[in-house]
Amino acid sequence: MRERRKQERKNLVAYTQVYDLYGGVLIGYLGDLSLRGAMVITEKPMSPDTEMTLGIEIPELPEIKAVRMSLPARVAWCEQDLSPQFYNVGFEFKEVTEGQRKMIESIIRHYEFRRDTPDYPIRPG
Repeated sequence: MRERRKQERKNLVAYTQVYDLYGGVLIGYLGDLSLRGAMVITEKPMSPDTEMTLGIEIPELPEIKAVRMSLPARVAWCEQDLSPQFYNVGFEFKEVTEGQRKMIESIIRHYEFRRDTPDYPIRPG
């Protein structure tokens, strides 16, 4: 699949549930997140161009009091995960308010999985 993402997504270490807000069903769990979209790990495939309002549970954040964020989104892509019983679904957010932008930035800042390599001292020869 050709990479069309305009903004790098950040992998998260929070166990964050994602719902179809108006359908009232759990879709899956947030895998990565950016200001423009998210990847959700699900048990069922979803058809591209499906539109829905996502209800994303907000993990505990010091500066945010909300418990859920609602975002209109469309399914941009869906592919089977490495674990064959799961699917990865890419959602594109249709609209992000200023308040939601701050929540997304806070989630990324506090829960991003960092791949920094340790700065070990060089061993003498």
